Amino acid sequence: MSDYMNGTGVQYHLHIKESDVGRYVILPGDPKRVPLIAQYLDDAHPVADNREYVTYTGTLEGEKVSVTSTGIGGPSASIAMEELYKCGSDTFIRMGTCGGIALEVVGGDVVIATGAVRMEGTSREYAPIEFPAVAHFDVVTALVQAARQLGNRSHTGVVQCKDSFYGQHDPSVMPVSYELINKWEAWKRLGVLASEMESAALFVVAAHLGVRCGSAFFVVGNQERELLGMDNPKFHDTDSAIKVAVQGVRNLILSDRA
Repeated sequence: MSDYMNGTGVQYHLHIKESDVGRYVILPGDPKRVPLIAQYLDDAHPVADNREYVTYTGTLEGEKVSVTSTGIGGPSASIAMEELYKCGSDTFIRMGTCGGIALEVVGGDVVIATGAVRMEGTSREYAPIEFPAVAHFDVVTALVQAARQLGNRSHTGVVQCKDSFYGQHDPSVMPVSYELINKWEAWKRLGVLASEMESAALFVVAAHLGVRCGSAFFVVGNQERELLGMDNPKFHDTDSAIKVAVQGVRNLILSDRA
C-alpha cells in the first residue's frame, strides 16, 4: 500500500502513531462518547481528531488504554481496527447501542455479544460468508464478569449486524422488503438478542489480524415488544454500558497479568 503520510508513521484516517495508543482500546461509534468513556480512565487526554475518528488515551491499573470512535457501520469500524492494530493495539471492546429483538431484552439492559449475524458487507471482503463472526472468549468472559460486578441486568448471546438502520426500522418500504422481513423473522426464531451495525465486521477483522475483540451494547428499546403492545421503555443514557466496557478492560488487564 502507498504511504500517503510521507513516512511519518501517522495513520491516514485516525491520525495516530504507535506511541499514541495502548494495547487495550474501547471502540464507541459516536465521537461524543469518547470523552464520556475517557473520564473513567486515569490521566486521559486527547491524542487525535480526524473525520469520525476521535482518540483519547489514559491509563487503567497502570496500563495504557485508549478510546477511539469509529463512526457508524462496518467500513469505518474496520478501518479503525486496522490502523489501531498497526500502532500496537491488540485487544478491543466495541461499546455502543442496540435495539432489542428477543422479547426478554428490554430498554436499559446491556447485551454482550458472543457472535454476530453477518448481514453486512464489510466482513465479506475479509472472509467467505461461511466463516463465523465470533467474539473472543477472553473478552466475552471479562464483559460478563463486569456486568455481574456492576449489578447490571445483562444478556449474552448472538446479535444481528446490518448496514441499513432504516432497513431494520421500516423494512416494508424497502424494495427488498420480502428479504428483510423474512430474515428478521428467522433471527427472532433463532433467539438473536439484538440488532446493531459493527460487531460482525470487527469480529471477522479481528480474526484476520489475530487480535481479541468483544462487544457490549446498551439497549435503547425493543421494537418487537412495542409491536406486541408490551411495555417498551426507551433509554438513551449509555453510562451503564460504558462502565461495563471499562470494567471489562480492567478485568482483562488483571487477567492478562495473572
